[in-house]
Amino acid sequence: MKILMSAYSCEPGVGSERGVGWNVAIEAAKYHQVWVLTRPDESKQAIEAQLAAHPIANLHFVYFTLPFWQDSMRWGQSGAMQIHYYLWQIQAYFIARKLHREIDFDIVHHVTFVKYSSPSFLSFLPIPFVWGPVGGGESAPLPFWSDFSLKNKLYETLRWLWRAWGELDPFARKTAQLSTVAYATTEDTAIRVRQMGAPHVEITTGIALSQSDIERLAQSPPPTQSTVRFISIARLLHWKGFHLGLRAFAQAKLVDAEYWILGEGPEQQRLEALAVHLGISHQVKIWGLQSRSEVLTKLGQCSALVHPSLHDSGGFVCLEAMAAGRPVICLDLGGPAQQVTAATGFKISAKNPVQTVADLAEAMQKVAASQDLRLQMGKIGQARVKTHYTWEARGKYLAKTYEALKSDCQFS
Repeated sequence: MKILMSAYSCEPGVGSERGVGWNVAIEAAKYHQVWVLTRPDESKQAIEAQLAAHPIANLHFVYFTLPFWQDSMRWGQSGAMQIHYYLWQIQAYFIARKLHREIDFDIVHHVTFVKYSSPSFLSFLPIPFVWGPVGGGESAPLPFWSDFSLKNKLYETLRWLWRAWGELDPFARKTAQLSTVAYATTEDTAIRVRQMGAPHVEITTGIALSQSDIERLAQSPPPTQSTVRFISIARLLHWKGFHLGLRAFAQAKLVDAEYWILGEGPEQQRLEALAVHLGISHQVKIWGLQSRSEVLTKLGQCSALVHPSLHDSGGFVCLEAMAAGRPVICLDLGGPAQQVTAATGFKISAKNPVQTVADLAEAMQKVAASQDLRLQMGKIGQARVKTHYTWEARGKYLAKTYEALKSDCQFS
């Protein structure tokens, strides 16, 4: 088949949305002819270098950007980029319409950005439209706002208002209504997409790991260290919930244990002060920003991942921890809750901070007390990643979707 993809963010060899755009495209190209609409300013050089070294006959890129605003990064990465993205989507429709007349695509697929509250004007093409997986419908439960500073409460409020505004956008609603199938990364997002009028919504992951990453992580030594070491990896932001992890570690009262935190961000000083206040600063090490290679090395030196994020559509780090054979302790929220099972870790309900910290502490005690448990959960986690969370598995899943759409133009 001939597939048209919209991948505003797309680049080989990286993670996050750029990695999603690239990996979805190359996996789809194993089965079909794929044309990808993307920007030249972010990743064209990297894409062309990769294709020169490893040609993919079925993969074609169409680069364009706004003639009056060619550098999407010029005015920052937040509000200004969202405006650029919206206008780029409008431009993408006219370019796609012309291409469709020439090529006669069978299916159009919006891949990135993955925000459900932003429209994809390619949905107006007269062919089956696949939307997503999209995310962004997750929110920090209100009882946890009590731990946020005034600035952080303002951030959460503005995030909620921006999302609500997007849901009212008639073009975003039309995108949902015109989708043949809409994929959502979490139940929170699925509920919102259904409310916007999507006729068929399914929950599925939007992220995966490459075979090379899985092989490298599988080489991590078994989590049998005499000193039990917990690790958290992310930007140090309020909604990542690291303050909950520190409180739980203190409440667990583990003598021969350490807690490593990898990342940098505006919450670092607060976390350092909290560790001192809790009397655990001698057991806590905040490493700051690390290279990806060093992150994976340090992950292999730890016993379990603690990921207490309060709203996370994805969660690459949880997959990486499972691939490394490490149990995952996360909240029963968002993307991590879809990835982690009772056999691979602990999903902690998030009713309020007191309950959550107590349950996190109990999970830490269980992990620390049993080497056999760590090994068992680690092995099951590795098998789960290999089965469900490789880009190859994602490619096969999409290929089945495309075939179903092609066969009867209806998704059932």
